[in-house]
Amino acid sequence: MRLPPAILANAEEVLREILRFTAPADTTLSRYFRDHPRLGSRERGAIAEGIYAVLRNKSFFTDFAEAGSGPTMRRLTILGLAEAVGADSLGGLTEEEVEWLERITQIDRSLMPSNMRANMPTWLFDKLIAQFGEAETMKLADALNAPAPLDLRVNSLKATRDDVMLALAEAPILSTPTPFAPLGLRVIKKPSLQNLPLFQSGAIEVQDEGSQILSQIVGAKRGEMVVDFCAGAGGKTLALGALMRNTGRLYAFDVSEKRLAKLKPRMARSGLSNVHPVQIAHERDAKIKRLAGKIDRVLVDAPCSGLGTLRRNPDVKWRQQPNSIVELQAKQAAILAGAARLVKGGGRLVYATCSFLNEENDFIAEQFLAANPDFTLVPMSKVLAEQKIELEMGDYLKLLPHLHQTDGFFAAVFERKVMPKKVYADEKPADDVDAEQAE
Repeated sequence: MRLPPAILANAEEVLREILRFTAPADTTLSRYFRDHPRLGSRERGAIAEGIYAVLRNKSFFTDFAEAGSGPTMRRLTILGLAEAVGADSLGGLTEEEVEWLERITQIDRSLMPSNMRANMPTWLFDKLIAQFGEAETMKLADALNAPAPLDLRVNSLKATRDDVMLALAEAPILSTPTPFAPLGLRVIKKPSLQNLPLFQSGAIEVQDEGSQILSQIVGAKRGEMVVDFCAGAGGKTLALGALMRNTGRLYAFDVSEKRLAKLKPRMARSGLSNVHPVQIAHERDAKIKRLAGKIDRVLVDAPCSGLGTLRRNPDVKWRQQPNSIVELQAKQAAILAGAARLVKGGGRLVYATCSFLNEENDFIAEQFLAANPDFTLVPMSKVLAEQKIELEMGDYLKLLPHLHQTDGFFAAVFERKVMPKKVYADEKPADDVDAEQAE
């Protein structure tokens, strides 16, 4: 079934705005669809997928679009829609455009230069070559330029993974267990979930498997005091609350009131009552000081470049700039240092990003250890074994889409040393006191 010719004009209009890169693509698309309520779900889906296809393939699509005659933006839009829904589904093309599109679709992209095939800005391509080498970078680029699957996390307070799989199958929605996250399901295709009883009851949440693994390695237990330091809209907060079996106290800190507001309806669905959202002004807020040295586990999912999410947010690679990585490093180090004050002796601190750049990851972790001798690194291999997650890792968690089929994630786990209690001159060591009492 062909798309109406007007859809091409709609897609071109919103693409023009998105390519200014003044706002995230998903934000611009959502606003555009609100302003055009007559667009049906099929049309909205085609436009969105077409836009994301352009953002993923922008380097060589731009070259192809400039190779023909006519407006470049229209040709870019045609390429994106053809990639997303198939050339046969496009209505309203001229005879010349049909011939041009046929020629383009016959091009063997594997023969293109690697920098063009990678479809990313030169500064990022060069960084990845330096970090991973060319062969691995191209595998990573291929994975980043493919759409992400839809992953769900089962809320263990309300259902089991097997029960959810059966209920989804009745919808009918096919799903398979994720290979690493014990409560994850990977959904075949991308159905609408909002009206499903499973979603409305809080039995499932949309969450990438990598994010689920990250929540798991925090190791939150029943009755503990836990802080999600950069909670955002609360995906990991909800996972932590369920792991704590709705006991203890879980603080969700964030500087954004708007983001925390999005957490509240999700909390209501989830059935969690141990979560306490707290807006903070910065990492040195007095609200943080009052909890210093009292928290069992702290998760710092730090602000970062977001490059690990390019399968979902391909515009990020074009909006991000190399100088912003340097600015982020200072922010990441400051937030980690602020969060560390909360951790009690024997407690754990988890630093994480959704990035694969060493500057945001290994560098920050090593810098923190050098400046904080009261913390030691807990090897990720040990942490994963504790959580019974069968993943081969060294000191750090490094998830990559082409290796693990997750978003790109990094995590380091630090443990605060338990300081020995001081014994004053008029005190006897505990062993001596016990001996006297035994007599």
